[in-house]
Amino acid sequence: MLSKKAQYAFRALTSLARNEGKGPLPISNIVKEHPMSVKFLETILLELRKSDILCSKKGKGGGYFLMSPPEKINLAQVIRILDGPIAPLKCVSLHFYERCDDCNEVSCGLNKLMAEVRDANLQVLEKRTLRDLI
Repeated sequence: MLSKKAQYAFRALTSLARNEGKGPLPISNIVKEHPMSVKFLETILLELRKSDILCSKKGKGGGYFLMSPPEKINLAQVIRILDGPIAPLKCVSLHFYERCDDCNEVSCGLNKLMAEVRDANLQVLEKRTLRDLI
């Protein structure tokens, strides 16, 4: 499941990828296409700029643009920037849905299953790029 931050980022990045080669895209244009909080979007775009996914231009005709072509930016990279490592939840008790503090990661079937889920997700996310979203 993607966080709201990652969902908003992918909406904005899709707009930027479609706009590739046409100059900077103002935040107002992104918000018109994908209604969302301007303040929250500004925070997200700033994080992506600091991580060299985006570049920005200030002033008249300013906005954001991709630093690399859309096919060079994989989805896992964006998620890691915004949400940290891509990993399943820690082991939980199957009875009470509470964190299981005494989980034996070597023999825990749920832990093994979640590692398998993580690996499958990563295989897809690392192969897919912004180009796939447009």
